[in-house]
Amino acid sequence: MADKNFLNHIKKKFGDSNYEGDQFGGAAGNDGSGLPLNNPGNFMFATGIECSYPTIKHGKVRRDLLRECDHYNRYKEDLGLVKELGLNFLRYGLPYYSIHKEPGKFDWSFADEAMAEMKRLKITPILDLMHFGVPDWIENFQNPELPLHFAEYAGAVAERYPWVRYYTPVNEIYVTARISAKDGNWNEQLKTDKGFVTALKHCVAASIMGNHEIAKRRNDCIIVQSESAEYTHEFCATPTPEVGLENELRFLSLDLLYANSPSATVAMYMMDNGLTREEYDWFMAGKPPGYQIMGNDYYGRNERIKLPDGTIETSMDVLGWYEITKEYYERYHMPIMHTETNVFDPDLAPMWLYKQWVSIMRMRRDGAPVMGFTWYSLIDQLDWDSQLKEFNSTVNACGLYDLDRKPRPVAEAYKTLLKEFGQITVIPHAEMLEITERPARLKVAI
Repeated sequence: MADKNFLNHIKKKFGDSNYEGDQFGGAAGNDGSGLPLNNPGNFMFATGIECSYPTIKHGKVRRDLLRECDHYNRYKEDLGLVKELGLNFLRYGLPYYSIHKEPGKFDWSFADEAMAEMKRLKITPILDLMHFGVPDWIENFQNPELPLHFAEYAGAVAERYPWVRYYTPVNEIYVTARISAKDGNWNEQLKTDKGFVTALKHCVAASIMGNHEIAKRRNDCIIVQSESAEYTHEFCATPTPEVGLENELRFLSLDLLYANSPSATVAMYMMDNGLTREEYDWFMAGKPPGYQIMGNDYYGRNERIKLPDGTIETSMDVLGWYEITKEYYERYHMPIMHTETNVFDPDLAPMWLYKQWVSIMRMRRDGAPVMGFTWYSLIDQLDWDSQLKEFNSTVNACGLYDLDRKPRPVAEAYKTLLKEFGQITVIPHAEMLEITERPARLKVAI
């Protein structure tokens, strides 16, 4: 009598396992491990080089973290470290304040050298065009001509480096406006609601017009809008209107950028503080051109708890990146990238990295398209414990490498992450969605 066990027949004909063809996404296919290959469908693992350049002391002192952390002298070494880690993407900010000398005049001397080295190393820059500051001749974010001048600069950058596809036109618009014009720490150093609304609308308008100038020259541009993911909790039986408004205002920059109608409370707040109906309608006309990615920056210090006596304490990871970013995703339904994170304690950094990655994996499993992850930054920073408002040269030990370019523990942790997950696709089955002719490889939907 013939053997009725089908598996015995298969084993007799084809063997126990290792079937021919399994390597193309079957049981023997790649599981997503291995360093990133830089294929179009690969998840974007990145780092960044801290490049903030606001002014303090009422415009008399320029902070330039590229200079203070010695990047201008060691840029080749720094870019080499990016490749040594196995990374292909880098959030990189050219110093807008020193490049754009006056209308129509630019100094590309450093930019050309750094960009040429990135191109040589095959690093894909996510080019950051405005990072917390403007050229002295523009003065500050209260200048209504800022969108015009910045648009000229963005167009000039796209013209000069046509091989660049990824851009962040204006970094952290909400944070820029708040710290400059509401908290009074940088640039115009105002502490008014009107100053905040003015700075915010000028920065959003600059981002939109800069985006248009980029798209005119690179119509397949990918815009990664990096914005701070924040939340303030209240340890109070009766919530205060002030904190309620603050938790709504954190969306304001993206609402205006992505033409998403804010709440009536926020709309009235903006109108009360200088936004005209004509300006509002202009913002609501539609999203900027190109392919748009919503970047969420999350640090434990982004979450705060307000106590009954009015003091505010850093809460560190109550909701975490997952819960806060989920709010942003459900509001805008945009592709997501985790664009910044770190902690100042190098001993805690590896676990913080792992926690961020677990949040990303959970977000992906829940169906949200997370495109990439960034540990910010490559090297240690200075004076972010005082938000750069005090020139103390205090080292913030948050980098993958210290200021001597020696690796911190988190560098090895990031390498481990890359080796384990470096070849996963942006979304599960993204290779199919590319309609690529490359052989199938991945066997699991991580």
